[in-house]
Amino acid sequence: MSWDGVTEGLRSLVVWSMDVTAVPVIIYFLLINTSLLLLIALAYLEFRAQQRRRATAVSWQGAGLAPGVSLLVPAYNEEAGIVMAVKSFLTLRYPRHEVVVVDDGSSDETFARLEAAFDLVQVPRELPHEIPIRAKVLGIWVPRDGRTRLVVVRKENSGKTEALNVGVNAANEPLVAMLDGDSILEPDGLLHVTRPFADDPTRMVATGGAIRPVNGSRVVSGRIVRVEMPQTWMPRIQLVEYLRAFLLGRTGWSRLGGLILISGAFGLFRRDVVVEVGGLEPNSIGEDFELVMRIHKKLLDEGRDYRIEFVPEPVSWTEVPITAKVLRNQRRRWHRGLWETLWAYRSMLFRPKYGRIGSLALPYYWLFELIAPLLELFGILIVPLALLLGVVNVPFAILFLVLAYGYAVLVTLSAMVVDEWAFHKHDRWRAIWQTIAASVLENIGYRQATVWWRLEGWWSSLRGKKHVWGVMTRTGFDEEQA
Repeated sequence: MSWDGVTEGLRSLVVWSMDVTAVPVIIYFLLINTSLLLLIALAYLEFRAQQRRRATAVSWQGAGLAPGVSLLVPAYNEEAGIVMAVKSFLTLRYPRHEVVVVDDGSSDETFARLEAAFDLVQVPRELPHEIPIRAKVLGIWVPRDGRTRLVVVRKENSGKTEALNVGVNAANEPLVAMLDGDSILEPDGLLHVTRPFADDPTRMVATGGAIRPVNGSRVVSGRIVRVEMPQTWMPRIQLVEYLRAFLLGRTGWSRLGGLILISGAFGLFRRDVVVEVGGLEPNSIGEDFELVMRIHKKLLDEGRDYRIEFVPEPVSWTEVPITAKVLRNQRRRWHRGLWETLWAYRSMLFRPKYGRIGSLALPYYWLFELIAPLLELFGILIVPLALLLGVVNVPFAILFLVLAYGYAVLVTLSAMVVDEWAFHKHDRWRAIWQTIAASVLENIGYRQATVWWRLEGWWSSLRGKKHVWGVMTRTGFDEEQA
């Protein structure tokens, strides 16, 4: 076959593909961006409602309504920042909380630094086995002074998920907060995220706290003293993503009563409910998503009246990846966890007894979160190929670019406006312009790369390839620690 024949055959295939898929693809991107815009509008309504309650946001704890909280901190080779993190957690403005650090078999000086900083002594305490644990617990340590509410549990290395389960077993308070050891909580963060439990103590079972990137901000002694934009464009673009998807998107789902994902970087749960469902699943790489779905399924199966909410107050700050290698590992892991959890709970789809979870939230995540990179990759490949072959469908190409990218920029800018109106975290116009620029640059290279990385994660799961956790290389952000 001649080269001209191959080219002509390819041209015919591309023309046929565009004829068949043009309308469905255009409708798909119109729906996905419109749904995000609707979630942002719902988030705006929620922010307005919360502003009306903000005058009394920190007065309720004085009436003895504040439930006790155990902060669970899994730690593996965190010698650089673990002492500062624990000190910041211990000094949060909250009437009754403890910090439970689970040293997951660290090979560095993590435990030694905790022992020296807090004068730890070992105690003859046996942990309850309410959640089964495979790894051996090596011992329990507490500060010698008997006043500091810190518990340090050492165990053999078996992963973050099982470390959290050990923390649940060790917790003494009715609520457990799961967070990363390198996170920074706002001083009033626990007050905000526990408020729903005080308002509705019988029905509330979990809340998720808002998370923002800390890169570029000034941090001293474990406290944010000035919010700044990241210094480079990769974390700036991630800031835009967190704003659109994690802050406003989850606020919108919370208002709809369809929140199915609470980030593992900061989530608050009723301890008894976590124990009742068997703790976190050690074999899941999307353990935060899987736990929330298991709670939904069990409580809906039993016909129990309950609530899970998202708290949009900016309560937790985390360092986001600054290199493509680390970002790739993160996005592959996220999408693989998304796929495996959605597949595990596919029986809940469109079942009347699962209410908005089965009829609205899960279909949305299947259609607009899981499948989105597959359809976007098709558009990324077919439009340039059509241009190269000289058979481009001009109306399709223009509509695709407008709806997939132009509309997406508009959605992101809308999210930025709502966030700035509600929280006003940045007091410099330069930060505003950098955010606008990041919302545009997100669609030039960055978005196409994450599409491919997400599909890599999906494909590795379909092949049954064993997941290997990547290393999150951190530069550090605490000036005093540095």
